[in-house]
Amino acid sequence: MGGVLSRLLSSEREPEEARFEERLRPSRLSEFVGQRRVKEKLSIFIEAARVRSEALDHCLFYGPSGLGKTTLAHIIANELGVSCCDTSGPALEKPGDLAGILTSLSDGDVLFIDEVHRLPRAVEEYLYSAMEDFSLSIVLDKGPGARSVRLSLPYFTLVAATTRAGLLSPAFRSRFGIAERLDYYSPEDIHRILIRSARILSVELTEAAGAEIAGRSRGTPRIANRLLRRIRDFALVRSDGRITKTVALDALSLFQIDEFGLGEMDKRILVTIVEKFSGGPVGLSTIAVSVGEDAGTIEEVYEPYLILRGFIARTPKGRIATPLAYKHLGRSPEGPGLFK
Repeated sequence: MGGVLSRLLSSEREPEEARFEERLRPSRLSEFVGQRRVKEKLSIFIEAARVRSEALDHCLFYGPSGLGKTTLAHIIANELGVSCCDTSGPALEKPGDLAGILTSLSDGDVLFIDEVHRLPRAVEEYLYSAMEDFSLSIVLDKGPGARSVRLSLPYFTLVAATTRAGLLSPAFRSRFGIAERLDYYSPEDIHRILIRSARILSVELTEAAGAEIAGRSRGTPRIANRLLRRIRDFALVRSDGRITKTVALDALSLFQIDEFGLGEMDKRILVTIVEKFSGGPVGLSTIAVSVGEDAGTIEEVYEPYLILRGFIARTPKGRIATPLAYKHLGRSPEGPGLFK
């Protein structure tokens, strides 16, 4: 993915980027900004688990990337005073990988699996008994001498995160006692997050600059914090280190992030639908080929925000550009599209 915004949107992190995000990550529910409904329910469930001295029910958090699913997993562990073991769906290639992790947990520990929709089916099915009965059945030897041994597991909490909840099987989803969708944040909540992050980073951020950055962060804390880091560098080199509204606007212009938070790839997607396919409808795979991007990335990373802001719409026949998209691109609707 090319462009500054594309890198900001990426879920892949360099070690330095991971350390930066870890530094800004809240460790308690009281520090977590936004997602008020989810926070309120989690505080009740966590307190009830503490009072009963039991493990918290298994939790599934789903929604677009960068909204705090990983952060909430660590907050749950911190609030319960237990350890959190992190892994991901692609890392668990076979049941033995999962068994090794599960048997190393202690009572009450949190096992966090990111990108859980990418778990191999064999591993997912292996999780069923672990989640319900807190046990594993292991087959020893082969052939006529094969025998099954049942291992007891500690009472742990599985916290799973996914951007593609629809890919999870109904049998798997039914095993989560707590399932919450995380939605995009309001500009006000993003502004509060930026103020907190600037304080941790010892960066002077004016109210006007914070509001400007918040409005272009696509309702996503991860993007807001990554933008803050990039603008901090810009302010240090091109100014006196203070992030004022003028400095923020100059940096955002250099990064090609417009007032809606749209970047180069977003505009390429809109231009492709409008110019090459007369506003649509057009299929996702066709758009992907036209802009040179993976279809899954468009569907998971770019499309949700473009739909949220009303630039494109999904129909049974494909994606279409809305009147707002035409207006944003400075074009007049023409042709057979849905809105024409």
